[in-house]
Amino acid sequence: MRGAFFAAVSLTAFATAAPAGAATLNLLIWESYIDTQILKDFSVETGVEVRQTFYDSGDARDEILADPNSNVDVVLTNENGARLYGNRGVIMALDSQMVPSLKDYADSWTKRCGGFGVPYLWGTMGILYRSDKITTPPTSWADMMKPAESLRGHIAMYDDHAEAFVAPLALLGKSVNANDNETLKAAYELMKAQVPYVLTYDYVITSIQNADKGPNIWMALGYSGDQYTLNDKVSSPGLWRYVVPKEGTLSWLDCVSVSARSQNKDLALKLVDYISNAKNGARNAIKLNMPTASTAALALLPEDMRSNPEIYAAPEILAKSQFQEELTVQSVQARRRIISSLAKISDAR
Repeated sequence: MRGAFFAAVSLTAFATAAPAGAATLNLLIWESYIDTQILKDFSVETGVEVRQTFYDSGDARDEILADPNSNVDVVLTNENGARLYGNRGVIMALDSQMVPSLKDYADSWTKRCGGFGVPYLWGTMGILYRSDKITTPPTSWADMMKPAESLRGHIAMYDDHAEAFVAPLALLGKSVNANDNETLKAAYELMKAQVPYVLTYDYVITSIQNADKGPNIWMALGYSGDQYTLNDKVSSPGLWRYVVPKEGTLSWLDCVSVSARSQNKDLALKLVDYISNAKNGARNAIKLNMPTASTAALALLPEDMRSNPEIYAAPEILAKSQFQEELTVQSVQARRRIISSLAKISDAR
């Protein structure tokens, strides 16, 4: 699977030391997930170079963070990952004395990062679709998990052990954090029946850039905001659209954190504060067309952005959404076995 390959590449990149005397910070992050001008401005103001290394799944990110030799300074992780790695001592506990911009975030947001990060961007999971190929917008997870024959070989799913199960579990009316074998088996049956319709299990932002696969992806599992990145990648504004199915979904929050192993903690904290302050939080949200968790940054956004339902999900959608919780070890293992089995079935096909 590409997630494991990508992690190996990233580990090699992080193991490469910066030139002697150079001030450098290593940022582990999703691709196209920060306004690069913010990082350039930080470098101009501080003289510190910020090097980005991308991951394309939570599993790939976790493999890097779990390696004691990875040279990570700042990392973007989800709320569950922030709590998990914070409690294990992999990332630092943060407060407003260390990161002054934390004062701009409501307790309801900061608590979700468990005290180990600053809330970054948030959103939902849903269905991405090409509006020229799918003229009737999907409304249910069944449109993806039990697709029309015209979608055979045109769907991009996702090989992450948590997010891959959001669609089948939500369709079944179950918790996206389900741990019991009976529920996971039912999810597997849906996922196995879907295999003939799946073109790839790589994250759609990655696979859309593949010359062979990209043009053939018409529907994908993804995150709110991905539609803007996809449209930018294919240079076709408005082509890709995003919907949250009626059954509900995952409401996610990402957190920006400092690695406890960083050799440049003071600089790393300065970078986290710079990314998180009101001005840059607003710049970043506008550039990425995604919602900020900062109260001060929100006040700086244009009204048409704050009222856009593709960016700020409607209350009725959020009311049916679930937060991510830590899974049992047995559940993670079972989910990974299921994903591996799907890959084998897909490869054989």
